[in-house]
Amino acid sequence: MNDSVIPFALLCFTSFFTLINPLGTMPVFLSMTTGMTESERKRIIMKATFVAFLIMISFTVFGQFLFQVFGLSTNGFRIAGGIVIMKIGYDMLQAHYTHIKLNEDEKMHFADDISITPLAIPMLCGPGAIANGIVLMEDAETLLKKAILIFIIAFVFLITALILRTSTKLVHFMGETGNNVMMRLMGLILMVIAVECFVSGAKPILIDILQQAA
Repeated sequence: MNDSVIPFALLCFTSFFTLINPLGTMPVFLSMTTGMTESERKRIIMKATFVAFLIMISFTVFGQFLFQVFGLSTNGFRIAGGIVIMKIGYDMLQAHYTHIKLNEDEKMHFADDISITPLAIPMLCGPGAIANGIVLMEDAETLLKKAILIFIIAFVFLITALILRTSTKLVHFMGETGNNVMMRLMGLILMVIAVECFVSGAKPILIDILQQAA
């Protein structure tokens, strides 16, 4: 039993941690929450990770059923997610995230907005991670493996929340120059991820169109 469970658990952890990519999300979070207090940032982190976790679990458990009912495909999610991530990465590369002065009511509304989009969707819960959850749920033949998959998803989001909480302290350690360098570098990486995400979604569709045309 351990010969199959342990490799499956490791596969779940490595794939979800890479696809959720909390380290790559840090520059977006730090840039968009500049000027906020620690309690406000903590509220955004908790809401973003909780919403992303709920969406991930929902698609992992019911994703295949929903795709069949509504006629959706993971390729469509990959294309749409690639476009959104490309825009975010380009803004980061150009350092277009501006410091916005908000009153308390506007700040609350702004925090609600960024905790859902872009942090929860598509940064933490993107099309790649959703597709990964659906595939791994299909590969989990036993109830034990299904339970392990759900536990790993919860564990990765817990780590993500801790990393984002720590990121607020890293700003002072890295300084403004270091933060700008990291933001531009991660913006470039996000653009590369966006291209791969878009291509991986568009390629099967184009192949299908060409086969039908032939």
